[in-house]
Amino acid sequence: MRYQEVAGGLPAGTPWRKSTYSAENGCVEVGPSTAAVVGVRDTKLAGASPVLVFPAGAWSAFTGGLR
Repeated sequence: MRYQEVAGGLPAGTPWRKSTYSAENGCVEVGPSTAAVVGVRDTKLAGASPVLVFPAGAWSAFTGGLR
């Protein structure tokens, strides 16, 4: 799977969400930016976190494989 790190993050207003299964530490947040990409960042760092941006299809395949 290919990814790209984006230093500035996704656009302001990206609806970040954290899994209800997440503990206090060691979590990630997922933020769909557009229909084409999904961002993933470290919850502890929030807006200061680097963001990994995945193609939406690759993210869907990854999460589908977890189920």
